[in-house]
Amino acid sequence: MNIALEVCANSVESAIAAEKGGATRIELCDNLHEGGTTPSYGQIKVTLNKVNIPVHVLLRPRTGDFLYSAAEYEVMKENLKMAAQLGAHAIVTGMLHPNGTIDKVRCKELVQMAKDAGMKATFHRAFDLCADMFQALEEIIEMGYDCILTSGSKTTAIEGASKIAQLIQKANGRICIMPGGGVSEYNVNDLVHFTGATEIHSSARKIRKTGMLYMNENILLGRSVGKDYDIDETDAGRVRSIIEKANEPYPLLKDTQGQYEA
Repeated sequence: MNIALEVCANSVESAIAAEKGGATRIELCDNLHEGGTTPSYGQIKVTLNKVNIPVHVLLRPRTGDFLYSAAEYEVMKENLKMAAQLGAHAIVTGMLHPNGTIDKVRCKELVQMAKDAGMKATFHRAFDLCADMFQALEEIIEMGYDCILTSGSKTTAIEGASKIAQLIQKANGRICIMPGGGVSEYNVNDLVHFTGATEIHSSARKIRKTGMLYMNENILLGRSVGKDYDIDETDAGRVRSIIEKANEPYPLLKDTQGQYEA
């Protein structure tokens, strides 16, 4: 097997580590601990200058759900134009109506804008919030998306593995179904062999402390006590391990040492 790994990178450093570890491509974002938002102009530009693998840019103007206002949609279109001008290889996006169906008009417009700029398009985990995933699958294919990122409508891909397997069978090669959400070196072999996935998605990250010597713990800058001095960063070693485990034969003797955040 040759399982491809897309790494969700939240910084230039994470993108560099992803490439070093052997990742196939990068989904670039910001605010990863909140599910990811659109990275800045500078982050996209410097990342593209530093790595030689494809960079897919997340178009998500805020955290939370995927029901967007007219103003938020305008922001998404402008960010798409920015990503195209900088040379990004694809966009990652998705929008829903209040009833859990796909906002086909807006999504199709973004896909067309991306294609006109020579970029591909992935429908992200807004897919997992759809009321009918199999109807959504057909609509996403019809709109021209190249890939769907999904956890099988569960919090993690392992929990949603049965649904992911059904989606891959239903898609029948018409679109890539890429499992993501809690994917680690400790579950990826099971996930790949149970679902039949050929591409997987993980942040492969570890937490490192900043270089700050003085830490004022009387102030919170948005995270819990002490966490403002933690940095979530992709680890090249974890990237390599996930790829190796994904491509090993099954059944695999599980290594239960260590606790990682996928």
